[in-house]
Amino acid sequence: MNKRLKGKGIMKKYYVTSILVVIVMLYCSRSEAANWETDFEKASATANASDKYILLDFSGSDWCGWCIRLEKEVFSQDAFKDFAEEHLVCVLVDFPRAKEQTDELKLQNLELARKYDIKGYPTVIVLSPDGKPVGITGYLQGGPWEYVRHLKKIIEDYKAK
Repeated sequence: MNKRLKGKGIMKKYYVTSILVVIVMLYCSRSEAANWETDFEKASATANASDKYILLDFSGSDWCGWCIRLEKEVFSQDAFKDFAEEHLVCVLVDFPRAKEQTDELKLQNLELARKYDIKGYPTVIVLSPDGKPVGITGYLQGGPWEYVRHLKKIIEDYKAK
């Protein structure tokens, strides 16, 4: 009888562990942002070929509170990811303090920040598929649906010109 109870205890631990692993995997997969690119030239080529707009997220991803909040409340949410997958090529132009970056990436990001006259973080710039500036924004309250609505309006206003 003791062996049977011990066997049930092992099965229960296995079951609980399996459920926890599945929950962690689901959480981690949902918490990742849209498929973000860091290579601006590659993103530009992809956007041009697919007729998608470019979203440049100028961020201090590991120190800027508003950047972290934008990532958590908007970019990591399914409503944004679904919209981005269909309409955007997302580029993270990051200026972290603790995360490692190649010298090439640091230089590219610095050049982009100069080109678009970035004064603070987060700054989000939308470019047309051929690289023309469409609009500029940043953190916006209201969650992913409000942010998607806002981005759609920026794009629609540009198309109407």
